[in-house]
Amino acid sequence: MNRPEWDLRVPTAEQLKAFMEPTSVAFAEPTSGAEVDDWATMQEPDRWLGVFEGPASETSIGGAAALSIRLTVPGGQVPAAAVTAVGVRPDYRRRGILRALMRRQLDDVRARGEPLAVLWASEGAIYQRFGYGFAAGEGSFEVATGRTAYARPFAPEGRVRLVSEEASATLIPAVYEAMRAVTPGAISRSERWWKTGVLADPEYSRRGASEKYRVVYEAEGRTEGYAIYRIKGDWDHLGPKGVLRINEAVTTTPRALRELWRYLFDIDLVTSVQASRVPLPTPLQHLLAEPRALGLIATDGLWARLVDLPAALTARRYGTADELVLDVSDEFCPWNSGRWGLRTSGEPGAAVAEVERTEASADVALDTTDLAAIYLGGTTPSLLAATGRLEERTESVIGRLGAMFASERAPWCVSMF
Repeated sequence: MNRPEWDLRVPTAEQLKAFMEPTSVAFAEPTSGAEVDDWATMQEPDRWLGVFEGPASETSIGGAAALSIRLTVPGGQVPAAAVTAVGVRPDYRRRGILRALMRRQLDDVRARGEPLAVLWASEGAIYQRFGYGFAAGEGSFEVATGRTAYARPFAPEGRVRLVSEEASATLIPAVYEAMRAVTPGAISRSERWWKTGVLADPEYSRRGASEKYRVVYEAEGRTEGYAIYRIKGDWDHLGPKGVLRINEAVTTTPRALRELWRYLFDIDLVTSVQASRVPLPTPLQHLLAEPRALGLIATDGLWARLVDLPAALTARRYGTADELVLDVSDEFCPWNSGRWGLRTSGEPGAAVAEVERTEASADVALDTTDLAAIYLGGTTPSLLAATGRLEERTESVIGRLGAMFASERAPWCVSMF
């Protein structure tokens, strides 16, 4: 077979529009000039990868990018790459372009000293080929406002108030950071990301709905929650039937959870509330008198890839002190393959790890995708073992492995990137 003529390189700033074109076509989502400009302000040009029709061509046929972030893991944080803008033009599929992009990108991530990469998968089957595992779930729902009574009465405290874009920039990020500090799967956001991607309200992002509303919950002089939402107004012969669409809602205390959601459920002229990227399990199932009314749909959320296995495993904390040998297979990043001794010591929930290669007999064999799935604590080894994805080589080792990787808080990523 002849060598492909296409050329993989870091595009210049002048080639940004061309760089984004394959992803726009692949997702059938045309982008305006304003959207391209806003996207560019949030990105890191040296982390763009473009595939062009040839060395001298300006025609892009595929691309991928990444953001430098810090990922919260059980007991700590770790540098990571947030993979985004991945796409190949439909008329160039099945030619090895995506594989070449993933190969180059993961090599670059490793060279930067980032132990992990994370992404939102358009289709999970695509990224499992490159070692990404289903690490955190997410939920979505649409609930009729007339079915949002709480299971227990509560005494109102504090207040929810609308704030401007300018005021939200000083109030909301601190709430997010308080949540992020203790929530595995949550990621850092740059100031540019907050300004352009979260709090701003460009016309192209409204999609027929209202302007963006920003509210905060405050009590005793502290801001303990926020929500960002739009309303798609509508009427029929029976009256109003508006839909409230939540971009994100974050709370840090039980009272903030109760008060903020009560506000969102009770807005006038709205008959249903839609939300996506809610944590699983969600406390709303226990807050509402009729949890089934949520119509909660569970699906995959964040996918993770261990790029430097020992660095990733030593970055987090563990639920128990123990010692196991893992036999890991990793076809795409073979430097991770082999038997690894994982030894944890210290207090439950705060045990630290030592990881080194070993010739000892393995206690459990697993693929790198499955190690990524249990890494944040959102998937239990016993669940994977039930599907035959883990091979137990020492009796009762699955329970021990689960106790090691257990996390007090389920992983959750509310940030789409």
